[in-house]
Amino acid sequence: MFFFPGSTLGNFDPAHALTLLRRWRALGQAAVVGVDLRKDPATLVAAYDDARGVTAAFNRNLLARINRELGADFDPQSFAHEAIWNESEGRIEMHLRSRHAQTVRVDGRRLEFRAGESIHTENSYKYTVDGFADLAARAGWQLAARWTDSQARFGVQLLA
Repeated sequence: MFFFPGSTLGNFDPAHALTLLRRWRALGQAAVVGVDLRKDPATLVAAYDDARGVTAAFNRNLLARINRELGADFDPQSFAHEAIWNESEGRIEMHLRSRHAQTVRVDGRRLEFRAGESIHTENSYKYTVDGFADLAARAGWQLAARWTDSQARFGVQLLA
């Protein structure tokens, strides 16, 4: 049995999530998989752009790591964290938007950023209960059971 209870599957685009589910199917008899479910856009954006700025700091840390690991000279505070609900793709997108025109060096290369230009840093796909069941079925699984929290914000599926 595979146990993948977090919502990490949402970080894979649908094609790669399908590939992963197919690989699990080839290796196992059952799987318990957790997915973050779709909810109203305001709730989703607030979760990825929290008032305390925890997610913004996490997102900007990517620039600090690039500085450290690739010898870059990003000023993380020169980029604004932004969370966007992309309805057509069914995902939250995280971006770092340049606050002003700037030049950054990365691994000996110059990168020019226009004011407002963004670096797309992460996707987090959200599922409907039926949408995930359909994805799992395309990977060869049958939905044996499913559970959600009382507000249907998160789902756990038993696949067989």
